[in-house]
Amino acid sequence: MIASVLPTYSRAPLTFVQGVGSWLTEADGRQFLDFGAGIAVNALGHAHPALVTALTDQAKTLWHVSNLYNIPAQQKLADMLVDKTFADTVFFTNSGTEACELAVKMARKYWHDKDQPERTDIITFSGSFHGRSAAGIAAAGSEKMTKGFGPLLPGFVHLEFGDHAALVAAAKSGTVAGILVEPVQGEGGIRPLPDVCLKGLRDLCDEHGILMMLDEVQCGMGRTGKLFAHEWAGVTPDIMMVAKGIGGGFPLGAVLATQNAASGMVAGTHGSTYGGNPLACAVGVAVMDIISSDAFLADVNRKAALLRHKLEGLVAGHPHVFASVRGSGLMLGLQCKVPNTDVVTAGYAAGVLTVPAADNVVRLLPPLNISDADIGIAVEKLDAAARDITGNG
Repeated sequence: MIASVLPTYSRAPLTFVQGVGSWLTEADGRQFLDFGAGIAVNALGHAHPALVTALTDQAKTLWHVSNLYNIPAQQKLADMLVDKTFADTVFFTNSGTEACELAVKMARKYWHDKDQPERTDIITFSGSFHGRSAAGIAAAGSEKMTKGFGPLLPGFVHLEFGDHAALVAAAKSGTVAGILVEPVQGEGGIRPLPDVCLKGLRDLCDEHGILMMLDEVQCGMGRTGKLFAHEWAGVTPDIMMVAKGIGGGFPLGAVLATQNAASGMVAGTHGSTYGGNPLACAVGVAVMDIISSDAFLADVNRKAALLRHKLEGLVAGHPHVFASVRGSGLMLGLQCKVPNTDVVTAGYAAGVLTVPAADNVVRLLPPLNISDADIGIAVEKLDAAARDITGNG
């Protein structure tokens, strides 16, 4: 029998029908603690009252008009992002994948308009993930992402993560438009780029006039305890991709840029039918109102320290299951000694949802407003999952 839904996902045998806060209810009534947050999307958990109110109030007045006209909620959200970041201008998309497409176009158009059309290369790194569009898979470059989808979009230079000498050599080529990197790799296994490396990358870009492009789709919007992860290093990019948490569960993405980097993107160079629609931007404004506050971000850091402490204890208690904890803020990973999928599956039985990643890592991406009590419950459930794996349950 042919599946009516294209079978591109190996779905877990779970069907959720309701979500409140950090908890999901399965169709059979079972309760699950959500430590995946829709892959870092539900930054404020499920059915947050402020987001529900913003969405329903907007839905009662106006859903869609297209970008042929001014959209007040879009302008307000853009102003908020510009006020809180390095950016001078914002373009709204529906996803991180769409943001990647625009970021690549923006970097190449910049050099075309500077009369240096030979500068089309984008440097990227092993373990990266930038979406599953033509530009996204070409940027990642891994066989897993690209096999069978050729010919690939040209103009990407793939380097090994952490190979400083190769990066310096590639930057000198004279054909590089931008360097694209995630401050914390998500799909790649929760691999933070050290602050010193991010600072060095900024210096390298400045030295060679290269555009610094950051993908903060997963690590942005408060996930690491700053509004955006690059802030920890005290640097600013030229172009930045944002999505996931910015919509709190409603499809929304954005490309943020300096006026200089975006100078080539004039009328007619890019568009989106749905991007920045009133519904999405009304929710985005509500998300920004909450997440961008200093008090909220301070609490994210406090909770991150609590969770990490408890996870270190979990690792110490199950040395045959877990190797280490890594990550930043509430974007943490458990590197496993058993297959990470075994941990995820055992978590289902224990009532906790986690997300697998590369390098045999289990991602822990709870809502940023998760309670201390739920942090404790989650670690207890992970402990039960580990005991089930080792037969000590």
